[in-house]
Amino acid sequence: MSARNKSNELRITRIYDAPVAAVWDAWTDPGQVAQWWGPRGFTLTTHSKDLRPGGHWNYTMHGPDGTDYPNTTKYLAVERHTRLVYDHGGSDESAPLFRVTVLFSAFEGKTRMDMCMTLATAEAAEATRQVIKKANGNSTWDRLAEFLEKGVSGKETFVIARSFEVPRDRMFAMWTDPAHLSQWLPPTGFTMQFVRSDIRSGGSSFYFMANAGGMKMFGRAEYLKIEKPDLLVYKQQFCDENETITRHPMAPTWPETMLTTVRFAEEAPDQTRVTVTWEPDGTATAEEIDTFLKMRPGMTQGWTWSFDKLAEVLA
Repeated sequence: MSARNKSNELRITRIYDAPVAAVWDAWTDPGQVAQWWGPRGFTLTTHSKDLRPGGHWNYTMHGPDGTDYPNTTKYLAVERHTRLVYDHGGSDESAPLFRVTVLFSAFEGKTRMDMCMTLATAEAAEATRQVIKKANGNSTWDRLAEFLEKGVSGKETFVIARSFEVPRDRMFAMWTDPAHLSQWLPPTGFTMQFVRSDIRSGGSSFYFMANAGGMKMFGRAEYLKIEKPDLLVYKQQFCDENETITRHPMAPTWPETMLTTVRFAEEAPDQTRVTVTWEPDGTATAEEIDTFLKMRPGMTQGWTWSFDKLAEVLA
């Protein structure tokens, strides 16, 4: 989330590859919302939901450590497939924590979701922003993307998105120039070196990552589509020093080939949202899909660390 326009507002915009009706139902149907609402690792129990102006949604979020977080929402406006306005928190005796306005609109065959959280003061907005960051709250909208993709195509995916205060052309270069890429992409504690790099549509690269303990992991990437400055699509595999395909050195049931799609969206002239979608490519076994799904929390952590390093490099 970012603080643009009024300083007491937190805003987020996402484009989902699903019809508006599907996104609306994912938000409003208790059975569907339970499958994605909340930061990654959280689960949800709805106690009651009265989707109408003046109605309430009472639910409990269950943290991965077992902590329960009771929540109350009061709906102020419900316009089917178009708009939701609600107050979050509060009671008859206390004011709500913030007001949320969510707009749903068709956009190039997809759905645009514009969300604004309005708080009482700029200080309250900043405090809420920090709480969201600490809880990895933005992964909620990544989980929604995964849920919608499975509903549309049946595919299991991993999605993570982040906004950076940098123009889109510069961000695109950070992903397609090996000198830049090696500065931020490797896991924490590892360095990255390209043995061969030809980052273009139809090109490929061969690289390795190493840590201080002497561990070395080789990998290769095949670039399927590169459309500057919007899109990067590539396949990725682990391999040995001779570029023979192998398995993940620490997870033998990890899918052999992964397909990565990176989209770059201009949110402002100096702000770019990066959305990474990861999915098993080709024929993956049930065991491999299960491993992929179980490792989503670890993928979130790993990409978050890489994005943190990317932000430092950009700064």
